[in-house]
Amino acid sequence: MHIATCVWQEKKQEEGRRRGAMGAAAASGNKGEYWTRASLLALLAAAGGALNCAVSFLVFSLLDLLDPVLCLVYKVVDYAVEAEWKPCYCSSSSSSSSSSSSSSPSPAPAPGTTTKVVRLTTSAAKTNGSHNKALQVEDVSDTLYVRASLLSDATRSYNNNKSGPGPASAAAPSLTVSPAIVAELIREKADRAPRTARQARPCWSDCDCKLCHSWSATASRSSHLYVHVQSPPSPADNSSADLEAVVFIHGFISSSVFWTETVFPAFSSAARARYRMYAVDLLGFGRSPKPADSLYTLREHVEMIERSVLQRYRLRSFHVVAHSLGSVLALALAVKYPDAVKSLTLLAPPYFPVPEEEAGAATQYVMRRVAPRRVWPPIAFGASMACWYEHVSRTICLTICRHHRVWDRLFRLFTRNRMRTFLIEAFMCHTHNAAWHTLHNIMCLSASKMEAYLDVVAGQLACKVALFHGRDDELLPVDCTLAVGARVPRARVTVYEGKDHITIVVGQEKLFAAELEAIWKAAAQD
Repeated sequence: MHIATCVWQEKKQEEGRRRGAMGAAAASGNKGEYWTRASLLALLAAAGGALNCAVSFLVFSLLDLLDPVLCLVYKVVDYAVEAEWKPCYCSSSSSSSSSSSSSSPSPAPAPGTTTKVVRLTTSAAKTNGSHNKALQVEDVSDTLYVRASLLSDATRSYNNNKSGPGPASAAAPSLTVSPAIVAELIREKADRAPRTARQARPCWSDCDCKLCHSWSATASRSSHLYVHVQSPPSPADNSSADLEAVVFIHGFISSSVFWTETVFPAFSSAARARYRMYAVDLLGFGRSPKPADSLYTLREHVEMIERSVLQRYRLRSFHVVAHSLGSVLALALAVKYPDAVKSLTLLAPPYFPVPEEEAGAATQYVMRRVAPRRVWPPIAFGASMACWYEHVSRTICLTICRHHRVWDRLFRLFTRNRMRTFLIEAFMCHTHNAAWHTLHNIMCLSASKMEAYLDVVAGQLACKVALFHGRDDELLPVDCTLAVGARVPRARVTVYEGKDHITIVVGQEKLFAAELEAIWKAAAQD
């Protein structure tokens, strides 16, 4: 599948280059020049594509071998340092896997279905001196458990091509829950003694600095997200009944500073006097709680936003601005609070319409699109390592996030560029557990959520919908936003030429702040 995808993408790029050369030649009136230039571009494109595919196959085949080796290494180190084995998802779907679920062979799920696990949760509130415990059914992505190696994926793709067209055979097996194991899990957790001070500390491979772990100091902090609130400067304005609320949601491995260091200072004085703005750090990122036992599911993320922003600040109506993965959470909020949302602004939403032949393995399809296992472009290489290899990605977090203070000082020393420094800060303040589960349980699982959400927005919500995307986005192609626009016909779609996944905001802060002010003003006039 990987090789086939590479070839298809390179052919598409080659066709675009050929058309560009044809237009240039037609303008100059020199057909011979066109054929020479087109042939040269086609040759270079084919060579570059072949080299990219070959190197990618070699690199990711080696990573397929490296990941299980790292699994054994981390199990030994975890046991030596933490005195307990850390669960992982290396087991196949036919054997026991995570600490809160059991999987067994079963038929492939029907199109559109999701995997559910039962887990025991502990609430932050206490009753009679003890924590409340309850069973919670969670939607999780099967990509946590089922991630085919590159070689087996390519072999399966070759066999499917030989057998001809037909139903997709890539459907991932569903996960079922064993009642006996769940009962044993509940009994074990209910009888477990309180965690010692040593066990309550962050994992040895996670950062324990004040910035990353301050949330654990009190129970009130651990039950709420970190929220940066920008209110009107005048106390009199703060009490005005005319103030409108705006909730900003960042994307994957980012934080609230993606907004507070860019568009917040760029808003006009009139907007600052009229809007109270709330920029959250999502669960597991920035200064927000990073619980080690969380699965970072859509439910958990949305409930934390509700508790930390909507309920805490008593918001009855609000605008929503979201970037990338945060767009999935924004849509979930809009669907849950249809009468409260005044406008919905999504930047680079991760929507990949699933082809009919891939419907039985929609999450796998989205994972291959987000993380195509290619070494070029670099952002695709990074996404592929983070998504496909649990222990390779943990090693990256150990190297970068565990020592983010050192990296931050180095970047400040060598760049002298605050704009790029805050992006590094946002990129590094998370744990592997948070990043791994959020990527799979939000981004990959969006395959089973996005279409239903967009149908509700299109048919049942009356709020303004605005979509923005950068033409040069190499992580989430502009087709994602165009597909959302096709799904929600009233949405206003804006594509910025020469902008990518980050520079859609960073570098044009005043322009984008003006766009947001216009959207909010138009929503107030309806």
